[in-house]
Amino acid sequence: MTSLRKLGSSDLEVFPLSLGGNVFGWTADEATSFAVLDAYTAAGGNFVDTADSYSSWIEGNSGGESETIIGKWVKARGNRSDVVIATKVSQHPEYKGLSGANIKAAADASLRRLDTDYIDLYYTHFDQPEVPVEEIIGALDELVRAGKVRNIAVSNITPERLRESLEFSDRENLARYVAIQPHYNLVSRDTYEGELRDIAATAGLAAVPYFALAAGFLTGKYRPGTTVESARAGRAGAYAESERGLRVLTALDEIAAAHDAQVATVALAWLAAQPTVAAPIASARTLDQLPALLAVADLTLTETEISRLTQASA
Repeated sequence: MTSLRKLGSSDLEVFPLSLGGNVFGWTADEATSFAVLDAYTAAGGNFVDTADSYSSWIEGNSGGESETIIGKWVKARGNRSDVVIATKVSQHPEYKGLSGANIKAAADASLRRLDTDYIDLYYTHFDQPEVPVEEIIGALDELVRAGKVRNIAVSNITPERLRESLEFSDRENLARYVAIQPHYNLVSRDTYEGELRDIAATAGLAAVPYFALAAGFLTGKYRPGTTVESARAGRAGAYAESERGLRVLTALDEIAAAHDAQVATVALAWLAAQPTVAAPIASARTLDQLPALLAVADLTLTETEISRLTQASA
């Protein structure tokens, strides 16, 4: 049985891979989403990540499709208390921004779509610098006190605003961020490493990185001269043309072969071994994609292998 990881200073214990819900209602229909969620939880997974805006970018969608699918699945399975559900506020077309009133209205809308009484982990999705941190934290604290949200977290924020938010929470004894969701992977390290990670480490925040597989590049299927049919092919393909991308692929190939593992598993294992990281996020639009993700729970890289990947990605 894979051991769960404590999420920062919260009372949440999570599987070392968070299942990304961004594909639910986008590249995975409801039936496929249910099958992926069933397989993930059957393997011991308990940490599902979504956002109120998923997937508003698709023609015909209005936002909240992913939350609705997750809500239907939890209701059908009767397993709400066994699943840690994380969602986010600020990007839904009808609930834009981080004003106090919007945060509270968006949370109520998410609760309706998820068909639940509480959200385990509630992120501010993209910071809105013109809104004072006092207003944001104040609204989040109200949700926690009302029992609608168990823990709060943050994504896409500057070090300065993160520090200011944490100091305000501490000073006023209000709800405090327990986790951060940064853009972070082997080919995008400066998006988290440095001041942001230092603050997270000092404050005891758990990191739950998104784009953990660099839009699919770190699965190894994007190679120079190859064409992949995918909604993310443009972004992932660009990494394959870079010198650093090729160095990383070479190192991943060698280490994966040594462990008889998939390239994606090794990339996630490197991320899971980094300071502050509790659980990388990765999504599966088909059942076939899931085993390589789940395998990170059982793969421990040697210090030499971690260093090799760190050097290759520099």
